[in-house]
Amino acid sequence: MKIWCCLCFNEEENKEAMNDSGRENEGNLEGVGNEESEELNLGLSLGRRENVRLFQGIGFELRDLVEEDRYRVGLPSAWHFGDSWQFDQFASSSRQVSMRGGGGQVGFEGESSSAAATDLEREVCDCDPHHKRAKVHSNSHECHYTTVISSEVGYSSSRAYTTYGQGSFPSNNEIFYHTSALHSDGYKNLLGSSSEKDDEENDSGASEMEDSEVRMDLTDDLLHMVFSFLDHINLCRAAMVCKQWRTASAHEDFWRCLNFENMNISADQFEDMCRRYPNATEVNIFGVPAIHVLVMKAVSSLRNLESLNLGKGQLGDAFFHALADCGILKSLIINDAILGNGIQEMPIFHDRLRHLQITKCRVLRISIRCPQLETLSLKRSNMAHAVLNCPLLHDLDIGSCHKLSDAAIRSAAISCPLLESLDMSNCSCVSDETLREIASSCASLRILNASYCPNISLESVRLPMLTVLKLHSCDGITSASMTAISHSYMLEVLELDNCSSLTSVSLDLSRLQNIRLVHCRKFVDINLRSIMLSSITVSNCPLLHRMNITSNSLQKLVLQKQESLSTLALQCQSLQEVDLTDCESLTNSICKVFSDGGGCPMLKTLVLDNCESLTAVEFCSSSLVSLSLVGCRGITSLELTCPYLEQVHLDGCDHLERASFCPVGLRSLNLGICPKLNVLYIKAPCMVLLELKGCGVLSEASIDCPLLTSLDASFCSQLKDDCLSATTASCPLIESLILMSCPSVGPDGLSSLRCLPHLALLDLSYTFLVNLNPVFESCLQLRVLKLQACKYLTDSSLEALYKEGALPALRELDLSYGTICQSAIEELLGCCTHLTHVSLNGCVNMHDLNWGSDTFSHEMLKPTLEVQPNRLLENLNCVGCPNIRKAVIPPVARCFYLSSLNLSLSANLKEVDVACFNLCFLNLSNCCSLEILKLDCPRLTSLFLQSCNIDEAAVETAISRCSMLETLDVRFCPKISPTSMGKLRAACPSLKRIFSSLSPS
Repeated sequence: MKIWCCLCFNEEENKEAMNDSGRENEGNLEGVGNEESEELNLGLSLGRRENVRLFQGIGFELRDLVEEDRYRVGLPSAWHFGDSWQFDQFASSSRQVSMRGGGGQVGFEGESSSAAATDLEREVCDCDPHHKRAKVHSNSHECHYTTVISSEVGYSSSRAYTTYGQGSFPSNNEIFYHTSALHSDGYKNLLGSSSEKDDEENDSGASEMEDSEVRMDLTDDLLHMVFSFLDHINLCRAAMVCKQWRTASAHEDFWRCLNFENMNISADQFEDMCRRYPNATEVNIFGVPAIHVLVMKAVSSLRNLESLNLGKGQLGDAFFHALADCGILKSLIINDAILGNGIQEMPIFHDRLRHLQITKCRVLRISIRCPQLETLSLKRSNMAHAVLNCPLLHDLDIGSCHKLSDAAIRSAAISCPLLESLDMSNCSCVSDETLREIASSCASLRILNASYCPNISLESVRLPMLTVLKLHSCDGITSASMTAISHSYMLEVLELDNCSSLTSVSLDLSRLQNIRLVHCRKFVDINLRSIMLSSITVSNCPLLHRMNITSNSLQKLVLQKQESLSTLALQCQSLQEVDLTDCESLTNSICKVFSDGGGCPMLKTLVLDNCESLTAVEFCSSSLVSLSLVGCRGITSLELTCPYLEQVHLDGCDHLERASFCPVGLRSLNLGICPKLNVLYIKAPCMVLLELKGCGVLSEASIDCPLLTSLDASFCSQLKDDCLSATTASCPLIESLILMSCPSVGPDGLSSLRCLPHLALLDLSYTFLVNLNPVFESCLQLRVLKLQACKYLTDSSLEALYKEGALPALRELDLSYGTICQSAIEELLGCCTHLTHVSLNGCVNMHDLNWGSDTFSHEMLKPTLEVQPNRLLENLNCVGCPNIRKAVIPPVARCFYLSSLNLSLSANLKEVDVACFNLCFLNLSNCCSLEILKLDCPRLTSLFLQSCNIDEAAVETAISRCSMLETLDVRFCPKISPTSMGKLRAACPSLKRIFSSLSPS
C-alpha cells in the first residue's frame, strides 16, 4: 500500500499553502448553501498547522501496534513509509469550528447510511484481488482525517500539540468526528458519497504511480484486531491514514459506547452520531448543553441502549415517561440534575433496569418501581419522600438525604426484603426503632453504614448477619452498645471513629478482621478476642491505658503517641511488627509481653522510641531481629538475650550504665553514644565491628566475639590490662585496634597482643607509654603504628625499629607531637626505607630535614659493594614543625616514590630544595620565612605557597622546571603581585589554575 508521510510545514509555507488553497476553492464553493458552507468550514478546520502537527505521528503509532500483532501471528514485516505525508489540501484560517445539521451528516465521508455500504463495496474493489493491498496515493481525492470540535471559542493549538506530544489525549471538551476533505475540485461532495467518476480518477492516478508505491500485506481481520486496542480518539486519528483504515476504524464494534461527557455538542451532531451507530449500547452525555433534548433523542434512536449517564441540567417529565421505550436499559445514572418541575412526584418505572443512581438531584418526591433493580443510590438528593417497589434490591444508598424523615427511611428500607447493603450515613433523624424494624424485615443485611447518626445507640438492635458496621461520629454509641454489636457474630469490619461517648470496647467475635478507633476522647479500655483479627487502628485516644488483644492473624500493631497506655497484654501468634513510639507511660513490665512466653512468639521488629518511663529493659526472645530504643533517656540497664537480633538502635540512651548482649546476632555495635556505660558484656558470634569510642567510665568489659576484626576503644580511660588481655584472647581475628587515650593500658596489656596474629593497625596515641618493646615483640604483622603525642617516649624507644629491624611489615608511622630528638628522627628516616607514610607534625626537636648533609650522605654512600635500596616513602608530613629551617631532598636520597610533601605552618623554614621525580603535591603554605625555593620535580601538579614571603622571581625560577604543574596558590604573598601572573604562566605553560590575591598588599 502506498503511504506518504505527513510533511510538517513551516510557518511561511503553511500560510502560503493556505492562501493558495483558499483561492482555488473560491470558485468551487459557488452554489453551495449556507449549511454546506458551515459544514465545509468544519471539514477545513483540520487544515490549521497545529492540527497537522497533532496528527503527524499517527502513522508511526499505528505502525508499532501493527508490527507487534504481525509478529504475534507470524506474518512477515512489510511496513514501510515514504518520505512524507503530503496533506497539501489542509488550508484554513478558521480558529472556531462551527457545525450545523440539516442537509448533511457528519461522519465517515459524510455519507448517508444507505450510501455507506455502496462506498464500502467500492473500497473493497480498489484493493488488489490477489494480495488485498489497499492503495493510497499522495494525490488521492479522498484524504480522510479527524475534525476537532472544541467547546471553547479560543481553542489553543499549542495545547493540542503539547498534549499529543506527551502521549496523552485531548481533554473531554474535544469531540472527534470522522469526516473527509475532498480535493480542491470537489468540495460540494464533502457531506455526500463519492461519485464513481472520482473513484475512476483515483484508480487512474493509482495506476500511474504503481511503480513507486510501497506495498503492505494487512488483512482486515488483523487490522480489526489491532484497532481493538485503540480508544476513540486514536481511532479517529487512524481514520485519516487511508480508506481501509477509515473503514476499519468506523466498525460499530468500536463505537458501542458514545462518550460526550462535558462536551459542547449540539443536538444535530448528537442525532447524527446516533443515526450512524444505532447499535450503541452506552451513552454518556453528562454536562452537555440541552441535556433533555439529547437524552430524548438517545431514547428514541438507540433501541439497544443498556447504559445511560446524564446530569448537570433539567430533565422533564417526558424523559421518565419515555424510559419504558428503552426495553433493555440496565443502568441509569443521573447526577446533579433537576428532575421535573419540582412539584409533582417523579415516577421511574422500568421492568429491566438493574442499576439506578440518582445523586445530588433536586426533586420533591420520587417513586421507583423496578422489579429487576438490584442497586439504588439516592445519595445527597433532597427529596422529602421516596416510595420503593423493588423486590430484588440488595444495595441501597440514601446517605446525606437530609430531608428524608425517619418514617420515610424506614418505609423505603423495609420494602426491600432482600436488602444486603444499606448506607444511611448523615441521616440525622434515624432512630433505633427504625434500625430494629430494618433488622426484622431485612434478614440478609450484611453492610450497614449509620455514621453521623447521633440518635442511634443500637439498643435492643440485633443484626446477626452483619459483616460491616460503620458508626463514625455517633454520639449515642457507648460501652453498652457493645452488647448489641456482640450479637453480630458474622461481623468482620467495625469502625467507631469519633464516638465521643465511648469509654470501653469488649468484644469476642471470631470473624472480626478490622477495627478502627480514632479520636475517641473518652476511650479507656479495649479487650478484643478474635482469631481472625488482622488490622487494628487506634490513635488519638488520649485516655487509653489498658489494651488486651487475642488474635491469630494480627501481624502488625501500631499504637503511636498513646501517652496514657501503661498496660498491654497480647496473645497474637502471628504478630511480627510492633510500634509503640511515644507511649510515655509504658513501664518495664512491657518487656515480658515481648519476651518468650509473652504471647508474641513470632515478633521480629519492636520499636519503643521515646518511651521515657522505661528504666530497666530486659528481653529474652528467640525471634526478635530489630529493636529500637531511640530517645529512651531513662534506661540505665539493658539486657538482651536475643540470638537472632541483627539491629539495635540506642541513640539518645545517654544514661545507660550497664549493658549485656549475651547472646545476640549483631554484626556491628556502636556504644560510643552511651557515655555513662561502665559495665559491658557482649557475646556475639557474628560481630565484626565494635565501637566503644567515648565510653570514658567503662571499667569492666567482657567481649566474646570470635569474628571481630575492628575494635575502637578510644577515650576509654578506665580500660585496664586485664580487660584488654581477655578481649584479645577471645577475639583472635582483630585486625584494627584503636587504644587512643587509654592511659590505663600498660606493658601487660600490650604483651597480650601476641594473641592477635592478624593485627595490622595499632593506635596508641595520647598514652603514657615509655617502653614499646611489647609491641615490637608481639605485633610482627603490624603495618600501621600511630604514636601521636606520646610524650613519655624516650630517644631510645624506637631504636628497635632502625637498629634491630623490628616490625618488618610496618608501612605507616605517625610520631606527630612527640619529643624524640633530631638524631633519632634522622636515623629513623635514614634506615627505615620500607616506610611509605611518615608523619612528624609538630615535632619541636626537629631542626632540619636535610637529606643532603654530610652525615646523611655518608650513611647513604658507604664505600661498599652493597647497593643502597630505594626508599619506599610516598607521603611525608612535617606540618607545624617550629624549628625546622631547611628541607633538602636531593636525588641521592633515592626518594623515587615520594608523591606528597607537606611542610606547611613551619614558620622558620627558609630554604626548600627538592629533587623528586614523582612528587605531585607540595604544600609550603604559611611558611612566612621562606626565601629560597628550588624544585626539580617534573611531575609536580600542585604547589601551595599561600602567605609566604618569597618573591616572584624565585617562584618563577622554581616552577620553570615543573613541566606538569597545574595548580599554583600564591594568595596573600606580599612580594608577588597579581599583575605578574602573566610571567608565571609564561614560565610554566602547563599552569591551569593560579590562585592570587585581588590586589597587592
